[in-house]
Amino acid sequence: MTTSTSDRSTGHTAPEAWIRAEALALGFDVCGFASVHEAWPAAARLDNFVAAGRHGSMAWMETTRARRAHPTAMWPGARSAVVVGLNYGPDVDPLEALARRSTGTISVYAQGRDYHDLIKGRLKTLAGKVHRRLGGEVKVFVDTAPLMEKPLAALAGLGWQGKHTNLVSRRFGSWLFLGSLLTSLDLRPDEPSGDHCGECRACLDICPTGAFTAPYQLDARACLSYLTIEHAGPIPETYRAALGNRIYGCDDCLAVCPWNKFASTAREAGLHARDALRSPALADLAALDDAGFRALFTASPIKRIGRDRFVRNVLYAIGNSGDPSLIPAARVRLEDADPAVRDAARWALARLEVQAPAISATA
Repeated sequence: MTTSTSDRSTGHTAPEAWIRAEALALGFDVCGFASVHEAWPAAARLDNFVAAGRHGSMAWMETTRARRAHPTAMWPGARSAVVVGLNYGPDVDPLEALARRSTGTISVYAQGRDYHDLIKGRLKTLAGKVHRRLGGEVKVFVDTAPLMEKPLAALAGLGWQGKHTNLVSRRFGSWLFLGSLLTSLDLRPDEPSGDHCGECRACLDICPTGAFTAPYQLDARACLSYLTIEHAGPIPETYRAALGNRIYGCDDCLAVCPWNKFASTAREAGLHARDALRSPALADLAALDDAGFRALFTASPIKRIGRDRFVRNVLYAIGNSGDPSLIPAARVRLEDADPAVRDAARWALARLEVQAPAISATA
């Protein structure tokens, strides 16, 4: 039997309304509720994804698959989920940076402060407030935990998983960071928003490598975000030219979504792009040593991949730049300690020297 709002109120406010108000007061842009005992078709999709090998070298997706099978697999005592979203909408079209070939393009989400830190701290504060006011147990999850947040957010009415497999919001387009609280409390779930992609396939058609095998199906092994962030060692030559000047992630399928016309720029100042990361010069980035890399990417999610993988990506971008003035920057990396960096430097030089043999001879 459904409990009435008056029976479930805390003071004069229903618990869901109170939690939502507290979440918004903490700076989150949206908050929804889901029962964790709903059907969970995401588990079957994950099983098929892993069985087909489309997770590539992300072995953790296989080793944590049992815990991802259902929210209650993470915590059997959970009854409800509170799902929050933080808007990180950019102030410019991310696709414009792809034309500036002598500079690097960094995914919008990584141009500001590491969102994990922002969300986790606020979620812990919200969890403490919920526990003190409403009782029950509460556990906090950001995307570093094996909880499938996008299908949970869809259940909570924050949006739907689009054909590019990412969450799409009618209010915020493709630009929402997610966080979740699981709780032993019985909270009234929100209505799922339903799928509003219609016949649109803009996100599928723009993918530089054709990484979508079908609508709602991604092969990570061909995804430029996976290749620049998760993949260790040399990137397969098949995909190097498609990288263009993307040196960390790829926003193409997100940026082209028509629902972004309703999106707004992030309110949270920490998520605004740092000037140094909007269109950084490839020559400067190729010169980074470990200390310089750590200094540049302090409090940034980019620090997770390390200097070697990042400079590898920069060298591929140099090879795609068509800018012969970058030949010296690539040549210096021929003696780099990391073999993947050396390989990328050789590839970049081969590309540039074909276009500018005279400049190469005197560089």
